[in-house]
Amino acid sequence: GLPAALPALPLELTVLYNSLLFTVGASDSAIKGEAEGIRQGLLRVLEACGACGQDLGTEELWEKVLQEVTVEKLQAPLHRLGALQAAWWLAASQLGSVAGLFQLLSTAEDPGRAHCSEGQNKLLSLIKAWRVPAEGASLPLVQSAKDLKEILCTAAAFLQGLQELEAGNFPTALSLLQEAAGGFCSKSILAQIHTCLGCCAQRMGKPQTALQQLKRALQVDFQCLPALSHVAAVYHDLGEIDAELQALTLLYEALGKSPPAAASSSPCFLMQAELLVHTPVLTSLLRRGPPSEVKYLLAQRCLQDGRVADAVEHYLDFLSLLQDGLQQQVPLDGSSALPRIPEVFLEAASALEQAGRHQDAITVCEEVISRTTDLIPRVLRVEERLEQPESSLPGAELAGGLLSQKKESLCCLAWRAAGYLLQGWAWAKLGESKEAVTQFSRGVLERLEDAVLRCVCLSVAENLQPEVEVLQKIRLLSLLGRGTQFLELGRNKEALLDFQHSLQISPGDPAAASYLVQALWELNRKQEAAAQWQKFSQSCPGEDGQQQGQGRPLPLYLVSCLEQAVFPHSEALARSIQDYLGTAAQDTPS
Repeated sequence: GLPAALPALPLELTVLYNSLLFTVGASDSAIKGEAEGIRQGLLRVLEACGACGQDLGTEELWEKVLQEVTVEKLQAPLHRLGALQAAWWLAASQLGSVAGLFQLLSTAEDPGRAHCSEGQNKLLSLIKAWRVPAEGASLPLVQSAKDLKEILCTAAAFLQGLQELEAGNFPTALSLLQEAAGGFCSKSILAQIHTCLGCCAQRMGKPQTALQQLKRALQVDFQCLPALSHVAAVYHDLGEIDAELQALTLLYEALGKSPPAAASSSPCFLMQAELLVHTPVLTSLLRRGPPSEVKYLLAQRCLQDGRVADAVEHYLDFLSLLQDGLQQQVPLDGSSALPRIPEVFLEAASALEQAGRHQDAITVCEEVISRTTDLIPRVLRVEERLEQPESSLPGAELAGGLLSQKKESLCCLAWRAAGYLLQGWAWAKLGESKEAVTQFSRGVLERLEDAVLRCVCLSVAENLQPEVEVLQKIRLLSLLGRGTQFLELGRNKEALLDFQHSLQISPGDPAAASYLVQALWELNRKQEAAAQWQKFSQSCPGEDGQQQGQGRPLPLYLVSCLEQAVFPHSEALARSIQDYLGTAAQDTPS
């Protein structure tokens, strides 16, 4: 409450500098908001000099103080306070304000020094050009301005590197992050910088460089587990499944352990770089997924690579986590790599079925079917009028809600149908063809057939197209599965109808075409079978491959069904038809 007095201001500003640093150090959390104490200190300086600045913003206030206050004893305290102000602005990613402030600081002491050479980063050049004021012996500082300058340099390089990384300017990002890695920081922040360097190199298409940087991050700080997660991602891109699984296993084990108490890895500073760098892109790069997510990735990768026994073990471990309250471990912001829970169950069922544990697969599928059946409406209409309007138009929110409802209903329909499909193949493997036909029929008929036909005939909203494609594929695979069981049971006419129906859904499908020929052959309609075989044989082999590769990737839980639907007797059937055609040609009079 005392009026400002010039003789006391150096001490007052130094006390303010120290107290702000103590406040930052005591909170041990990222700096947020404005440094109101700095503003009040500047106003006190202007008051002592007979000036006023209450109506000025913070940047204008700094400009006025540094241009109008020329008292020699105030220059060092003001410069130190300016460095603190720069820290607050860096924490708010106000890089332009920081550059402007250091331009003023450098100009105030030497008009010719605030110059940036060609090709140099302007902000870093201005911070480095700032001449740190000498410390007075009578006014001790809790953190020297020299150390603060080094921290500002590191934080500025790190922040700008992250901005360039987010913008896709990878060479510039790499240069800035390398600058930050050579700066003054703790082991924790250095590990984070190397992790970001690894991510940058990965996006530049340099996987080996990425691995070097990520391993460097782990050498610096083994508790930087996001680096281990990125290592697994790089190995995945390289197709090195063994190394990827090893990295994921280490990550899972590390996440299950309590982290050791953080030991001091550098001199104790109240203001540190980690308090200044907290951007969304960094949060995303350093996201630390829960153990359940890593366990799922292990299961998924094993299943994709055909390591069925390992996949079953990991899926069962994951399902046991569900019993332990998995919902508390999964973030609700959409950042999790986990798919919807019914899809995980279906993937587990697929793994169990491939491992020969058919009854277990049937049980898991039954869980999905029972949970989703009540969520499917009696009548499901997917119509053109549900296309989502522009958000500014009246009724946009209601239409969006209806679209979301239909999308969820189609998902439930697909999950239930996939459950029946997987059960059908499991019963088929157990030799129970009649039970298999029943389950395949449930995947083909009823609401699934009605909904899919509606979707095909109408112009479906683009947002629902993925769900419709999955339903169509399930229907195709169910028809093929049921047809194969009809053949096993000697019900060849019914099998023929299913294969004809399959070709209507997916014209040119190689499995459906081959099974159709076999069904005709079994019905002793050999001339028709030969004609159909010639028709499909004459089609370009590349067309079928292209057709299979079109559209969106097939859900993992359907991959094994697709493989089981492949016609297994192509060569034998081709020989039989060729022999028939050769005999027929000989019998035909010239």
